[in-house]
Amino acid sequence: MTGHIVVGYTATKQGRDAVAFASRLAAATGAVLDIAIILPNSERSVITPPDASYDRYLHAQAQQWIAQAIDRIPAEVVAHAHVRAAESFAEGLVTVADELAASYIVVGAADGASRGRHRLGSTTTELLHSSDVPVVLVPRGARKIAPETGIARLTVAVGTRPGADALIAETAELAQAAGVGVRLLSLLPVDLPPTADTGAIRTANTTRADDVLAAARAELPPGLVTDVVVAAGDSIEEAVSYLDWLPGEVVLVGSSRLAQPRRLFLGSTAAKMLHEITVPVIVVPRTRTTDTSAKEQR
Repeated sequence: MTGHIVVGYTATKQGRDAVAFASRLAAATGAVLDIAIILPNSERSVITPPDASYDRYLHAQAQQWIAQAIDRIPAEVVAHAHVRAAESFAEGLVTVADELAASYIVVGAADGASRGRHRLGSTTTELLHSSDVPVVLVPRGARKIAPETGIARLTVAVGTRPGADALIAETAELAQAAGVGVRLLSLLPVDLPPTADTGAIRTANTTRADDVLAAARAELPPGLVTDVVVAAGDSIEEAVSYLDWLPGEVVLVGSSRLAQPRRLFLGSTAAKMLHEITVPVIVVPRTRTTDTSAKEQR
């Protein structure tokens, strides 16, 4: 896998988390790292009137911040700097990603996240509603993981909703590029009503989950190391909390069925999973853009 990985960078711990994980991902897949700082354009600034000298200062400061970030990147990773102005941080990142035909956009957790946890802020939420490429959500503290940890395993949450084929295809491509195995995960339905016959329902759903996992496994390339696991609990959060995570684990989830084609939308199940997942999460659009003509129509 070659290509570009765009990192939405801010000169904060969360920004360093994003760069640290993106560096590991780039090193594992041979991708180019594109570190982007998005500055407010004239339409976005409502407090400070446009001033050319101030804009030059801000641009120079952003270049300095990116240079400091690149200094922390392993020497074997090729990195480029991008400073852009846009109406919003998310809009600027999507524009850069589209120009580069990037494979991923990587962002850190919002302020207030505990170490090892995810937190979605307004910028990330906007990005998850506007991006047409997979978005990587990096938990707080990822910068503390040693670079040599690399990418150890992919866990993909599989189901039967629209977009599952795109999710499996994305997983297979990344697994082959990084040379790692895949763990197929199915979550049994939880939060059942009090009057439901939970035993019968879960027995039936266990059989169905096995069928779904077997079908997903069959879609993966031959020779790819694959494990399967069915997680269950009284809630999505509890079910996910029972899972183990390797230091170099990455989780892939599909976009909600409510998402428009080639767009993201984080569904309720994935949002609940984020409460317990302590490793980076890649949110994959329902459909993939695989040719230039499709991109030109956007």
